[in-house]
Amino acid sequence: MNQILVTEKLYITPELRRKKKMYKIQFFLSVILVCSLFSYYIYADYDRNKSEEVSREILEGIQKIDTTSNTVDNTIKPYDGIIVVAINDEGQDAGNALAQEYTSEDGIVYQVDATLNIPCLGIEYPVLSDWSEELLKISLNKYWGPEPNEVGNYCIIGHNYRSGKMFGQLPEISNGDIIELTDTKYGRTINYEVYDRYQIDPTDTACTSQLTGGKREITLITCKEYGTQRLVVKAREVR
Repeated sequence: MNQILVTEKLYITPELRRKKKMYKIQFFLSVILVCSLFSYYIYADYDRNKSEEVSREILEGIQKIDTTSNTVDNTIKPYDGIIVVAINDEGQDAGNALAQEYTSEDGIVYQVDATLNIPCLGIEYPVLSDWSEELLKISLNKYWGPEPNEVGNYCIIGHNYRSGKMFGQLPEISNGDIIELTDTKYGRTINYEVYDRYQIDPTDTACTSQLTGGKREITLITCKEYGTQRLVVKAREVR
């Protein structure tokens, strides 16, 4: 009978102790990993919100202002921290022009090509004149093509955020929807009608072709399928 009534401690072998220790280590590592991922998510969301604020700041800063002048003057004139081109390159009055260069509150200078507005999706952002990973965090970027609202294929890229910011709502666009593009140089707003949308591999650049038959077109490009594909939206000037 004494051989049967052994204590529980006799069953805790060195191997069992080792396994319990490993389980504890794995548990703590899991907790650390979850906390790290959660912290990264919070930081990434904070970073996106800060970038969104800069984008809004640029958009508000480049709104139409009166730059008309009775004198032909090719100099650049300041306006509340914004650099405004008063006369276009052809010597014509650019009274409806937007600011082409904007200095943010933190001192960073942004070159702005245009503003993009898709009323049906609530998308409205400035289009920065160049593209880079850092600029893509701030707003939409020009990727390829002529100056905005000129003959050719003006290509714009932007992030597809789950929050719906930037091009986060772009997958909801349909053929026939209207896209408004206002260039900063002359202040022209031209409407473009969506005529096609499709997905491509990231290495496929055929959508940037400038063979438009002498027409004005714009191409919007964003990520799809967790970055493994690209969504392409094609639109043509409404006449």
